[in-house]
This record gives sequence, C-alpha cells and structure tokens, in this order.
Amino acid sequence: MMVLSHIEEQKLIAIIRGYNPEEAVSIAGALKAGGIRLVEITLNSPQAIKAIEAVSEHFGDEMLVGAGTVLDPESARAALLAGARFILSPTVNEETIKLTKRYGAVSIPGAFTPTEILTAYESGGDIIKVFPGTMGPGYIKDIHGPLPHIPLLPTGGVGLENLHEFLQAGAVGAGIGGSLVRANKDVNDAFLEELSKKAKQFVEAAKQ
Repeated sequence: MMVLSHIEEQKLIAIIRGYNPEEAVSIAGALKAGGIRLVEITLNSPQAIKAIEAVSEHFGDEMLVGAGTVLDPESARAALLAGARFILSPTVNEETIKLTKRYGAVSIPGAFTPTEILTAYESGGDIIKVFPGTMGPGYIKDIHGPLPHIPLLPTGGVGLENLHEFLQAGAVGAGIGGSLVRANKDVNDAFLEELSKKAKQFVEAAKQ
C-alpha cells in the first residue's frame, strides 16, 4: 500500500493520546466503525510502542498506524519497528526525517512559520504538519499562496466547525485531536459508541 497517497486520499488522522495498548485497540476499532482509516498514537501515551504494535497487528492495512510526538530518530526507529507507517513530530528534526525516510516510511514533521515549513519540506518531509493550527484556515491559505507545492496538514484547532474551511484553504488533510478523541476518558461502550458517531461526522465533513 502506498501510505502517502492513502493519507492524501483519507485526509483525516485521528490522534490517540493518553491510552494504554488495550484501550488504543478499542478506540481504533470505534474510529474504524465510523470510517476513519488513519490513527496517530502519541509517544507520550502509556506503553506507546506496545500500543502501536497492538493496533498495527490487530487491524493490518485496514487501519494505518502512525507515531506522533516523535522528537528524535531513536524514538522514530522504535515506532517503525513496532509497525508505525508514518512518523509525526511537533517540530523539525532533520535526523528524525532522515531516519524515517531510510526506513521507507512517511515523514510528517511539524512546523509553523514559512521558513520552518520550507526547511521541513526541503529536509525530506512528505507532508508538513502545520502546528499549531489555531491560526485557522486563513493561515493555511496564506502559506499555500507562495508555497503551493508543499502539502500541509494542520493539527490543533481543527474541529467539525472548520474542517471544511481548512481543506478548501488548501490543506491535504488534518490531524484531529481532542475534538474527536478526548484524552484520558473511561473507555466504555458509551464512549466508543459516541466516538464512532463523531468519526462518521468528521468523515462526512471531509467528503463535503
């Protein structure tokens, strides 16, 4: 499977933060039921590497797993060996980008200013995570003007109310955090059912 084209096609990366491996599998299942096909498990979650491995083994190509909050190449390597197919960072770390590309995975470094975004792309980033995305869709449109060749993925500040605007502004997709999967909640049937409903709403919004 071409992971990069799959990300660009699916558009939405649901961020799972603060859950253990068993909970992460349940959450990924609920997201899948709602139509989400990409999840990011942040490395500041409990037993994050084991969670990546568990979700990756459970779903295979039906749910592609990425590692988030990756700050160094050593962490990236551990995540990739556990089954991560793409690596996301909140910052630009050139060694992390190089390691990710060396393993044939998709690199999504985080950047904010035009200079950082261009540096991240020229360093080998496949998609650049615009973080934080709280400046809104207008900022994506402004960046997209002089840098139309760089795929941008806003993360942070993206919700149902503005997802469509972000995509219209030129974003190739979005990282969806607390507006979809709130951290550190009790993982029970009611939570999972509500999560599937929310996921479906996001998928429909992205299609529009």
